[in-house]
Amino acid sequence: MNIGNLIQQVGENLQFVLVCILVVAALAAVSKAAEATILRNNVARVSSTKYLAVCGMLGALACVLHVLDFPLPFLAPEFYKLDFSELPVMIGGFILGPTGAVIIELVKILLKLVLKGTSTAFVGDLANFVVGCALVVPASVIYHLKKTKKCAIVSLTAGTLIMAGFGTIFNAVYLLPAFSKLYGLPLETIVGMGTAINKNINSVTALVMFCVFPLNLIKGASVSVLTMLVYKRISVFLHNMMTEGARRKRARA
Repeated sequence: MNIGNLIQQVGENLQFVLVCILVVAALAAVSKAAEATILRNNVARVSSTKYLAVCGMLGALACVLHVLDFPLPFLAPEFYKLDFSELPVMIGGFILGPTGAVIIELVKILLKLVLKGTSTAFVGDLANFVVGCALVVPASVIYHLKKTKKCAIVSLTAGTLIMAGFGTIFNAVYLLPAFSKLYGLPLETIVGMGTAINKNINSVTALVMFCVFPLNLIKGASVSVLTMLVYKRISVFLHNMMTEGARRKRARA
């Protein structure tokens, strides 16, 4: 992706980009507030250098998984795609807290924009970021209240349901109208893409209920199962990496 082309796209869609920046700032502020209040003594403290290193590493891995997205043509129009990029973000949220999850999600999107650009005038990128945060932020907050296997299952289930519900409403109220406006594509045409897959889809509401909601449920459930399978091993490695410097410092003392 040519950086100049990306800058040009930002200029052409500046208003929407500013909305994206405000959304990012709001999610970061909410996550930080949660850590400063209800999670005050629950989130592990690590050096800023190691914190950013883990965020960067997991964000890069999430970007790779994001680029490997794929459509489910039997379920939704091809501009809706499924990916498992929230897996590294969820792991990061369980280790670093909700603010870390937001940072990792942001790193993922920024890397994707630099490497691949945007094919949806930033609408799809905002959708992936916000809907991804709707999964990982609530899940990481709940998990840090009590770090047990049972709480992890509860947190992942809650995150999946929140993401599915929020993503459905967010698409209907904001994302699809924004996509329609930026591309000059009538909403009726977009709905028609859904009708070609499911005859019951005859409105924006039906489109998000029959396509977006089940797609988000599939994504949330898949990420949740994968997180339960791999989190323990990966968390041990990351915790060891984050505490290695402290152990060396104590040894020298």
